[in-house]
Amino acid sequence: MTEDPLLKIRDLSVAFRTSLGAAEAVSGVDLDLADGEVLGLVGESGSGKSVAMKAIMGLLPPRAETTGAVHFRGRDLLQTSEREMRRLRGGRIAMVFQDPLTAFNPVVTIGDQIAEMIRLHDRSMSNARLKDRIVELLELVSIPEAGARAGAYPHELSGGMRQRAMIAMALANDPELLIADEPTTALDVTVQAQILDVLRDLQTRLGIGLALVTHDLGVVAGMADRVAVMYAGRIVEQAPVDTLFADPRHPYTRGLIAAVPRLDRTEERLTGIEGTPPSLLSRPSGCAFAPRCPMAARQCREVRPALEPAGHSLAACHFADGPPAHAPAHTEETPR
Repeated sequence: MTEDPLLKIRDLSVAFRTSLGAAEAVSGVDLDLADGEVLGLVGESGSGKSVAMKAIMGLLPPRAETTGAVHFRGRDLLQTSEREMRRLRGGRIAMVFQDPLTAFNPVVTIGDQIAEMIRLHDRSMSNARLKDRIVELLELVSIPEAGARAGAYPHELSGGMRQRAMIAMALANDPELLIADEPTTALDVTVQAQILDVLRDLQTRLGIGLALVTHDLGVVAGMADRVAVMYAGRIVEQAPVDTLFADPRHPYTRGLIAAVPRLDRTEERLTGIEGTPPSLLSRPSGCAFAPRCPMAARQCREVRPALEPAGHSLAACHFADGPPAHAPAHTEETPR
């Protein structure tokens, strides 16, 4: 990692005010993202991935209380005014949302919505050039008959085409950082592969930093340079992608990998992770994963582990370098 990364997150925490108290969705997250790097952010639903990314974009509701620091090109986004954030958001930092059907305005054409994105950041562009730019962007994400599609409404496009159009709109102002929040969740497998190919090709050609939020380890294996695994709002493991799959150090990471279906083991039952994540309103005093962990010892239930070096990874586990004496060593092969 360079001394001055594109994105530098330090001690990021987000809590939502509720009638039952503060629900801490993100807790003390540290992350770096370099220029041209793809960072995969992985974890179960509710682990805090999307909340952390929306905190970067300044898109959380008023009841969210955010602390820490999020430096983009050296500027702390959490200390930036809303007016300045509007200049950055959609300009230098862009986001591809999980469900484009709800993210798009249903009564405005795709082309007009892309035009609005461009006009917000560049009022000098002529109408003729703007029309050409919209077609260029739709062609960039491999939408056929781009000129005609620009005049279509969101509901007139298939799910895959809508997601491509969402990516086109995110790239409208040549951002330096692109956040893709579960960009393939609602799509079938074939269309998923097409969208990922588009993202991979664009990220490589344009050299942008990409933060890819997903629960799909297959997506991470094929896309990411580095992976951060989140559980109950914290980063529990962080490593280069090959290292993570070859030598996972946190029991939660190993559980996620063991749950991935494998073509060479079609007759075997899938391995799940027993139990459920803890309530955001009452976290365990020690390791949040301890109630579900087969390696958990008394220390795990009493002392929260720090994210520390373990081999070529960082892991928040007291036994990242080996199980306690009472627990069997993990022998499951890592699926790829």
